[in-house]
Formats: sequence, structure tokens, C-alpha cells
Amino acid sequence: MRRAAAMLAFAACAAHAQTELKIVGDAIPEPFTASAGDAARGREIVASRQTGLCLLCHTGPFPEDRFQGNLAPDLQGTGSRWSAGQLRLRIADARRLNAQTIMPAYHRSEGLQRVGPAWRGKNLLSAQQVEDVVAYLLTLK
Repeated sequence: MRRAAAMLAFAACAAHAQTELKIVGDAIPEPFTASAGDAARGREIVASRQTGLCLLCHTGPFPEDRFQGNLAPDLQGTGSRWSAGQLRLRIADARRLNAQTIMPAYHRSEGLQRVGPAWRGKNLLSAQQVEDVVAYLLTLK
């Protein structure tokens, strides 16, 4: 009896920690939050060397950042190439589209390899932060 209760509690915690990705085709069409993303906050996340770390691999319209990556596509024009749902999936878990990608799963915490103890069971970006980044990337036409 005690073991069954512990297993149920563990399952509830795991379900809470992991947002289920409702994928349709190559997108997650429904936002993760009820409140719309904020493009200004999204830009801060993308440009941040502590939060998003996007500029380690990507380049984009950030004249204030001298050192930008060249391993991944340029972020300029992202809003013209993909819909909000397509961007949401690419940010949340790009491996769903390309198993060989080196892009981190920003909104997945289960089934990952080589995760530091401080990050186990945690998403790199919150649901609202994902929506903020999507809002910003959509402005890049």
C-alpha cells in the first residue's frame, strides 16, 4: 500500500515537472501559457549569455553583441520562415524534428543525457519564457 502511494506521488511529481508537448505535424500550435509572449523580454532571453545562450550558436540582429555563433541558422528572418507553433516546438524540443541537432531542449526535462545535478528535472526556460522568445522571433521578418 505504501509503495503504491509513493509511486502515485512520484508519477504526479513527474507529470508536473514535465509539460506535455502537444505536437501537431511540425508544431506545437497551442501556447504554453494563457498570457501572450512579450517580445522585449524574449529579446533579452535570446541575447542573454546566462539565460537563453542562443548567441553561442546563432547569429542575429544584435549589433551590441560582437561575438555571435555560426553553428546554427541566422535568427534574422525567423518570423518569416516559421509560425509560432513551429518556433515553439523548435525551442521546446528540437530533437522531435531532428534527432541529430545540438540545440538544447529548452522546455523538456525528462529523458535527457548528461544533465548536471542542479538542472535535473528542470526546464531551461519556463513556459512564459518560451512564449516570450517565440513572440520575439516572430518579429524577425
